[in-house]
Amino acid sequence: MQSQSSNSEVALHAVDYWQVIKNRYGVILMTLLLVFMTAAVITYVMPKKYQASAVVQVKPSTRVGAVFGDGNGLNQQTTPQFFATEFEVIRSQLTLKYAVQRLGLMTRWNMTEEEAMNTLRGIVDAKNIRGTDLIQISVMHTGAEDARDVAKEVYEAYKKRREEKERLIAEEGMRELEKAVLDQSDVVEEKKKQRDNLLRRAPRMIQDTITGVNGAQGIQGMQAMLESQVESFTTLLSELDNTIKTIDTLNADEVIRFAANLDSAGSDLKALFPEYQAQERILSGMQTQGLGAKHPTVQSQRGTVQSLHKQLQASVVSFKDSLKLKRETKIAELDDLKKRLTAIKELAVSDVVAMTHIQGVQKEFETQQEMLDRMKERLSTDRINIKQPQNIIELHEEPLVAQFPSSPNVTLNLVLGAVVGLIFGLGIAFFLEYLDTSVKTLEDVERYLQVPVLAVIPKEVGLLHKQSGMTPDAEAYRILRTNIEFNRKNPEDNALTVVSGGAGEGKSTTLMNLAYICAQGGYTTLMIDADLRRPRLHTFFDINNSVGLTNYLTTELMLEDVILQTPVDNLFFMPSGILPSDAAGILNSRRMSELIADVKQRFDLVLVDSPPILGVSDASVLASEVDLTIVVVQHRKLPRNMLLRVKQSIENVGGHIIGVVLNNVDVRSDSQYQYYTSYYTYYAPAENQVSQQKSAPKVQRSTQPTSVPPSSKSDTLY
Repeated sequence: MQSQSSNSEVALHAVDYWQVIKNRYGVILMTLLLVFMTAAVITYVMPKKYQASAVVQVKPSTRVGAVFGDGNGLNQQTTPQFFATEFEVIRSQLTLKYAVQRLGLMTRWNMTEEEAMNTLRGIVDAKNIRGTDLIQISVMHTGAEDARDVAKEVYEAYKKRREEKERLIAEEGMRELEKAVLDQSDVVEEKKKQRDNLLRRAPRMIQDTITGVNGAQGIQGMQAMLESQVESFTTLLSELDNTIKTIDTLNADEVIRFAANLDSAGSDLKALFPEYQAQERILSGMQTQGLGAKHPTVQSQRGTVQSLHKQLQASVVSFKDSLKLKRETKIAELDDLKKRLTAIKELAVSDVVAMTHIQGVQKEFETQQEMLDRMKERLSTDRINIKQPQNIIELHEEPLVAQFPSSPNVTLNLVLGAVVGLIFGLGIAFFLEYLDTSVKTLEDVERYLQVPVLAVIPKEVGLLHKQSGMTPDAEAYRILRTNIEFNRKNPEDNALTVVSGGAGEGKSTTLMNLAYICAQGGYTTLMIDADLRRPRLHTFFDINNSVGLTNYLTTELMLEDVILQTPVDNLFFMPSGILPSDAAGILNSRRMSELIADVKQRFDLVLVDSPPILGVSDASVLASEVDLTIVVVQHRKLPRNMLLRVKQSIENVGGHIIGVVLNNVDVRSDSQYQYYTSYYTYYAPAENQVSQQKSAPKVQRSTQPTSVPPSSKSDTLY
């Protein structure tokens, strides 16, 4: 539910904003045109400038690397900080001075050198092409050829300065690297002497240890190595003992089979055993075939098997002897390793301080030597690189003479002018709407005046009695007639005056059309033109107002002498008469009160026209004489505080406001009133049902008294 309410409120605000735009479209359009034309004029008078650009690629120098040969020192140049620095170098004094002198701009532009450099600083720009290592050097000038020449010379000046800078850096780097190599050589020599002196004073065992393991393992490393060898030899001896014990427990055939399957068996034993097995299978096959033991073939085969068996036995004996010899050798080697291990352990305990010192010096010597080798290698590489040509600035786009001006950008300026004009127009429109305190909606009337709105009259509604046929505009006055009937509390209150705050708000037209509608509805209606300042009702019927209200109030004329019958049935009219000098005094008289009381008895409805209530007292006097007062408010005209003064003026004299008629509403632009007035067309009769009314003839003043209705009237409007 809350979401629906929020959506409705958002839609309402959007409609309000659109309504403001529709109401102030003239201001918006004028502001838009003014700003747009200003942008067009400025664009037209702006000097045309041509742009020339040189696109160059800035490459890092690899001529001289870092001192310790990592080769990455200068590759970090292509960073945002590097490009920002290069932009300033391009626009620096030395670069621009070179271009000024090369082009002779002092003579060419008739300027001093300083003025020419300041001019260049204003027209030369450099920027990085996004995502690349390319720099665009741009020059904007009123002369296309001057722009091309300046861009080219600025590029040449920048290239020359960059190459000179790289050359100086390379030479300085070479000198520093050569100096560093000499210093490092001295350090290496010093470390070597220090190591040799320590070795000469050290015990023989330490010297053998250092030189034997190349100084890399030391006593601890040698001790670990010997311990590993002792453990390995011990394991091997254990395996040999187990093998010998196993052979001793087996018979001759089992020994042959066991020994032949060992990895350590001799090649003769491994070769004879498969042959022996094959001959045995042949002998077994002969016996299976039924050959007897004394068969010559069987006897021959048996001899072969026995011969191979003897050879295997001899090989097994030889293998057992080799195992025993190997065991004795390993025992001797193990004893020697144990002795060396014991000596190393004793040495580690007695000379550990001296050994550690020598090892530290040896390690420092090796580190410094390695660094010296790298530096010499880098020095050799840099000596080769410095002799090679370096293309650190590469031109990719040469500056050309522009065929069309780059500035001003006509399309962009006009689009911006239109956008800015539209924004300013909208801003001014909403600001004026904020400052506008006039009545804009029905809610404004009811909120500030605390009275109901009786009717909304559309804009450009004319006089109904002069229109042929039935017009939909009459429906608004029918609504007004109905609302008057239902908003008056006493049926006897049938004398009404129509007032407005200022002139030109349409009160006379509203009164005329209301009277016409009421007469059509069967009322006997009397219109009294009490606007003794600027009467208008008589002009609606094209009659002379020389005799009327003022004559009746100042003389002994009868009502029949001043009330006229109009061509509209049931509609009567009392002109203003001759305009007096003291209108308020005449209206504020007993004769006027008696007139109102008399016509109230004779007519169903009495409508009194009055002058504007602000500035003169006539309308206030009339409001006090009649029963009810209708206030006509022109849409979007008077401020709200003026309308409050209108209400206050009526109430101060005892008048009673029945309601407000919101007049001259532009329903086409104010969409909030479209629903309120849209049914005019819906209720309009079809053309074949409309009876053409005759043109209203001019009212002629008769020499005979007008037939005024008697003192009786209907109680309702219907």
